[in-house]
Amino acid sequence: MKLNNYSSENFTRGRSKFIEAVWIISRTIVFSHFVPSSAARVWLLRLFGAHIGQGVVVKPGVNVKFPWRLEIGDHVWLGEGVWIDNLTLVSVGDNTCISQGAYLCTGSHNWKSESFDLITKPISIGSKVWIAARASIGPGVTIGEGSVVCMGCIVTGDVAPWMVLSQSHAPILKPRVLN
Repeated sequence: MKLNNYSSENFTRGRSKFIEAVWIISRTIVFSHFVPSSAARVWLLRLFGAHIGQGVVVKPGVNVKFPWRLEIGDHVWLGEGVWIDNLTLVSVGDNTCISQGAYLCTGSHNWKSESFDLITKPISIGSKVWIAARASIGPGVTIGEGSVVCMGCIVTGDVAPWMVLSQSHAPILKPRVLN
């Protein structure tokens, strides 16, 4: 790779640098462990453009990169330390629990490209889903309604509705080859 050739000029952040800076300062204060109010966190997310349903609980330490690229249904729980790294849309259905330390990542890089190009793909999580603690959901993944992603799972492909995904080890997929 030649990281000096990397460019993010084709990526749009969705808001001005000023709004993003205000968001970063605001989330640092309100999403901390010093502000115990879930209602304040929900209010702030809505203020910055997130579409959030009723009865949503957002615990301290949640990190949302771009609230304007977040859609959350009714009665959703976001546990402590959840990280929503949403360079593009993340949508979460009703009555879904995303537990402590889960990581939702919509961005990656083209490891076949010398310039390590940015790739973004949305994440869609259905209703009645449980994403357990420390699970990681990759770019472009859809988690079907009623599914369970067990603790520590790394999900890089779609999960059909009403399935339980567990992982005991990570197999080697293929060798890495550069173009």
